Amino acid sequence: MDLSKLRQKIDVIDQKIVGILNERAKVSLAIGHAKREGRKGIYVPARERQVLERVHSLNKGPMPEGAFDSIYREIMSSSLALEKPLRISYLGAEGSNSYSAARKKFGSQVECVGVSSIAEVFQRVEHDDCDYGVVPIENSVEGAVTPTADMLADSDLLVCAQVTVKITHNLMAACSIDKITKVYSNPQVLGQCRTWLLAHMPPQKVAEVPVASTTDAAKIAATEKGAAAIASLECASIYGLKALKTNIQDIAHNSTRFFVVGRQDAQPTGNDRTSIVFSIKDRPGVLYAMLAPFAKNKINLTKIESRPIKKKAWDYYFFVDLIGHRDDKKVKKALEQLEGMCKFLKVLGSYPA
Repeated sequence: MDLSKLRQKIDVIDQKIVGILNERAKVSLAIGHAKREGRKGIYVPARERQVLERVHSLNKGPMPEGAFDSIYREIMSSSLALEKPLRISYLGAEGSNSYSAARKKFGSQVECVGVSSIAEVFQRVEHDDCDYGVVPIENSVEGAVTPTADMLADSDLLVCAQVTVKITHNLMAACSIDKITKVYSNPQVLGQCRTWLLAHMPPQKVAEVPVASTTDAAKIAATEKGAAAIASLECASIYGLKALKTNIQDIAHNSTRFFVVGRQDAQPTGNDRTSIVFSIKDRPGVLYAMLAPFAKNKINLTKIESRPIKKKAWDYYFFVDLIGHRDDKKVKKALEQLEGMCKFLKVLGSYPA
């Protein structure tokens, strides 16, 4: 066939796609009505996972799975917007890594609300100003994001989903690199670029200034003489900065895991993870005893980390991630055994792995 006939075939296919998408949207409207009548949450992570897995199984090529993930992210985002306009709270402003995580999880058809602190992300959801919040919990280089861990221990919100974003850090400024006297960024980001900064911007010449988010850093760099920021390339475009050096993170494979927090955790999918936090009375061998219920029930632990309890010196919270859903028989049994031995136990949420 010649090019014009091939394009005519595309036009016919597009006509069918538009019709089918609108047919799907009508069903989504009916689903939204049923959810409201049953007082169920609009966003259902377990169903999201089920849809994507089914799409993967139906795909016979030549389209790659990643392309279908992106397409269906927007289809599901549009469906959510039809069912109920969603507001998603996240740290920073447009261009931040948390913003990227929110868009990756919920698509472009929801309203994203940037705030100045992780605590405010939680507050917006707790006060019903937003439906869900997206917060960083762990970086592959720097480890746990402690403000999020502290908020999870104290808040009534639950983890209902997770999303991982590959992180690239870039030096940007409105001036040339030799004119920089200060470099601004989030403390975690400064830590992830430590080796590069020491080699190219030693502290005796360039001051490192921590701020709440990378977008705050970009805003400052856009207006302050001699200031630079380490942020995403999207920030450079948004705030009119020049990207002077790209990919300056010390470790190439740098990613951050984000939690989605809401009022309910997710239904079981068969491939889930559960996060918990507990505190114990300090005595020899106590932590070993606390982990025994998981070993006895053959539950795999993927993470364990301690955090001091701020209200009492030398007491600690232990944060644990485990494979399985809180409603799984073995997990439920292990948690019941653990609860009988500790001072405090809280399930932070179960969510698709």
